[in-house]
Amino acid sequence: MKIAIVTDAWRPQINGVVRTLEQTASHLDALGHNVIFITPNEFATYPCPTYPSIQLALFPRRGVRRVMQRFRPQAVHIATEGPLGHAATAVCREAAVPFTTSYHTQFPEYLRARASVPIGLSYAYLRRYHSRAARTMVATHSMQQRLMDRGFRNLVLWARGVDVSQFQPGPKSFLSDHRPIAMYMGRVAVEKNIEAFLNLSLPGSKYVVGDGPDLERLRSRYPDVRFVGQMIGRELAAYLAAADVFVFPSLTDTFGLVLLEAMACGVPVAAFPVTGPIDVVQHGKTGVLDSNLRQAVLGALQLNPDECVAYARRNSWKSWTERFVSLLEPFEENRWLEFR
Repeated sequence: MKIAIVTDAWRPQINGVVRTLEQTASHLDALGHNVIFITPNEFATYPCPTYPSIQLALFPRRGVRRVMQRFRPQAVHIATEGPLGHAATAVCREAAVPFTTSYHTQFPEYLRARASVPIGLSYAYLRRYHSRAARTMVATHSMQQRLMDRGFRNLVLWARGVDVSQFQPGPKSFLSDHRPIAMYMGRVAVEKNIEAFLNLSLPGSKYVVGDGPDLERLRSRYPDVRFVGQMIGRELAAYLAAADVFVFPSLTDTFGLVLLEAMACGVPVAAFPVTGPIDVVQHGKTGVLDSNLRQAVLGALQLNPDECVAYARRNSWKSWTERFVSLLEPFEENRWLEFR
């Protein structure tokens, strides 16, 4: 099947959305599908307000229309709600072809963390946006219920996997700091609630792996924390595997792909009992969920790393990619020939 995936989040960004789409594309190719991505890299861009490292496509509708007509996909999936997502929605409706969407980010909560925009207003906007899709894919059952409570409909489950060829246990000697080492990995941004981790009184050392708009501010404010910046590939996995506990302070993630990656490296998780962690972490086995994050960290340090590895390996990208295909809304390729 010819599949077009439209996303405002793409390389050089490194985040859960991009990694999810990269892994999905790789496994779609292995399953014999022909996939094209429509991303900001093909358009003139402008920096996202308050997050200038993210580039958004400028007036992309005509370009999206041209790509769709040339490629003539048999299924369209719109992964994000930015300018490209809106352009693709408009093009698909103009051509009278169905499409699916996904809900990767709790955008209303993120927006409120950066500006005084009422959450109810943001959810009303997103509810209207996703209502045009044949179905909207969400990563967890708790996120599905949360959106249903907000009036969203046609919600289906599409979870995430982990690349166990990259993320696996490694030598703790990779890091020589005083132990135990507590680590956060991900975007360094206010919506990730990182300071809830940085302010904890813990034994040992703290590491932050990642980049983002708040990196320099936090590096200056917390000189005793090791901020090592953005890592990729084997080096990223080596840092993660060398930690003793992975701390996930976010209150707004829809899944938290890094949770599975930490577990695959044999590192137990400490997190709040909120959407994302409550669906991914096996409390008392692969991590500890507690409203007292310090107690969660101390409890997670007592867990068996082998339990974490075994659980992560049961979550394959192949099975969730097959699920993704089953949730698409295919149509005849020649529908695009009628679209002028």
